[in-house]
Amino acid sequence: MNKKILVTGADGFIGSHLVEELVKKGYQVRAFVFYNSFNTWGWLDTLDNSIMDHVEIFQGDIRDPHGVKTAMQGVDAVFHLAALIAIPFSYHSPDVYVDTNIKGTLNVLQAARELGNIRTLVTSTSEVYGTAQYVPIDEKHPYQGQSPYSATKIGADRLAESFYCSFELPVTIVRPFNTYGPRQSARAVIPTIITQLLSGYEEIKLGSLTPTRDFNYVKDTANGFIAMYESDKTIGQEINIATQREISIGQLAEELIRRINPQAKILCEEQRMRPEKSEVNRLLGCNEKIKRLTKWQPQYSLEEGLRQTIQWIEKNMQYYKTDIYNI
Repeated sequence: MNKKILVTGADGFIGSHLVEELVKKGYQVRAFVFYNSFNTWGWLDTLDNSIMDHVEIFQGDIRDPHGVKTAMQGVDAVFHLAALIAIPFSYHSPDVYVDTNIKGTLNVLQAARELGNIRTLVTSTSEVYGTAQYVPIDEKHPYQGQSPYSATKIGADRLAESFYCSFELPVTIVRPFNTYGPRQSARAVIPTIITQLLSGYEEIKLGSLTPTRDFNYVKDTANGFIAMYESDKTIGQEINIATQREISIGQLAEELIRRINPQAKILCEEQRMRPEKSEVNRLLGCNEKIKRLTKWQPQYSLEEGLRQTIQWIEKNMQYYKTDIYNI
């Protein structure tokens, strides 16, 4: 537990939870946060001092290879989460997705190699699979670049694979299915629904209701990363984090409406719809591999995860602008 771990994207949703869980488990943590002149550290600013007193902050930009290499000096492992992830934003700004997701990952891999083959966990996404060709989706499922976002993540994954095959870099590709929970931004569907309901809206604006998703509670996702790091069997592997349970967006919305405001109705809004061929209609992940190679088991049901998410958002509505469509 004296290992020092760098977490890129530590200021984000999953990254901040990962920092929290690593500190609780006794790891030394260096948090790579996106540089800004306000000296803000994203969601890390909301963590208790009992956590942050054990976190070293490094401010930088994942697109800068020099800063990345500096941040990685003296660490035993890097959990690489820094990325642009919003799919609608990738439609009109694909160039920056290439720079951040592909070049940023290359910077991490190259630094890990040059600094002595540092153990590297690269964050993927279930979006690389596109609409399910079969279910549950295992790690052998074909890749489909149905959005610029997913295409850049496919590219980043394959770069990681190439560094394992070419240079024996000890890489694991971590592939979470849809993660939700406290601190998630309103660009994601669950906070979008909850914040509109808590704001008293009678019409909840959504995109397509028919796609299905496999939702991981964020603490289960964070502990999936840690379980993969703690198992040597995961080196050179790409591994799903999934509950192996699916729910449609419509069913999810109805459940949240039932819990918060049963009088509310759903309004499908054109601007929230993905282009037809870009919509991923079904995601249901297979979690057999992670269970076989690690000690990970999901600890949170969807019902419990939603309860905790509603409770947190209700106390933190100041972080959300419910009157706009957040892409």
